[in-house]
Amino acid sequence: MKKIGILHGMERSFPEAFVEYINKMGLRNIKAEPVMIDMVSQAEPTDYAVIIDRISQDVPFYRAYLKNAAISGTAVLNNPFWWSADEKFFNNALAVKLGVPVPKTVILPSHERPIDTSDSSFSNLKFPLSWEKIFKHIGWPAYMKPHAGGGWKSVYKLNNQDDFFKSYSETAQLVMMLQEEIIFDDYFRCYCLGRKDVRIMQYEPRNPHHLRYQSNGPASEKLLKKVHGYVLDLCNALGYDFNTVEMAVRGGVPYAIDFCNPAPDADINSVGQENFDWVVEHAAKMAIERAQSQKPGKDNLTWGTFVKEAAINFENSTAKQKAPAKSERRENAKKGK
Repeated sequence: MKKIGILHGMERSFPEAFVEYINKMGLRNIKAEPVMIDMVSQAEPTDYAVIIDRISQDVPFYRAYLKNAAISGTAVLNNPFWWSADEKFFNNALAVKLGVPVPKTVILPSHERPIDTSDSSFSNLKFPLSWEKIFKHIGWPAYMKPHAGGGWKSVYKLNNQDDFFKSYSETAQLVMMLQEEIIFDDYFRCYCLGRKDVRIMQYEPRNPHHLRYQSNGPASEKLLKKVHGYVLDLCNALGYDFNTVEMAVRGGVPYAIDFCNPAPDADINSVGQENFDWVVEHAAKMAIERAQSQKPGKDNLTWGTFVKEAAINFENSTAKQKAPAKSERRENAKKGK
């Protein structure tokens, strides 16, 4: 019997529906349940073939547990090693390399020095920064947000330089991004599961939370196809099995605004019944597929194309260094080696 576990915090509607959906299918060798953790010993496997992670971003102990589970064969969705390394500024840089439009963005050093550092720790950092150059590049209005994290925490809308310095002074040791505002004609929030199934939802981030999943009118097939392609490009490059991508459309061009949401909102009270039913069904099917293909004791994690291509390039360069040159091979052949 292969077990599928879901690790979650205070949310209830999605985890409970997810477990119920799988168990109602009556599969002979698969069942689902909420994860239960007791003693965690190094390199010891868990009872789970698959774990859906909904909470480790807030609980470091859970993240350590999931890495230990993964190294012993559990397929953890999403990959806890990549999730630990990933952040939003890197995502923007990767999007640029993929050809996915994103707002102009710069990263800023924390306003306060990190603990255990001094002025001399920053001898490589220009001070003050070229603020005028930065402001000219980004323009006003702009948004300032943490380079890591989510949930609209510590996000500021800024109209001018005075707004910026006032808000920046409140950010303590957070590393922030300053980002161009995309004044949009349409906005989409898109689930992407298993790096293949996409649900495009019209979304209005300026509405109260419970009213955001509302239609702004029909969108063209051409636009939806472009959004769909960008969502798959991003999630395949990043390697996320469960993610949402937010796209703001300006002048017919979809800009990726936020696409590092590996534990996205899936509560029925905010996403609505139809979106909820879709995400429960597709998350369950994804987890079942991964359980069926899971190989005990092996690496069953998903790695994005960015990491896989880097590994291939490293392997190829290492192989070239080890391979003898043609002249060396001829000489060795003459010597009978």
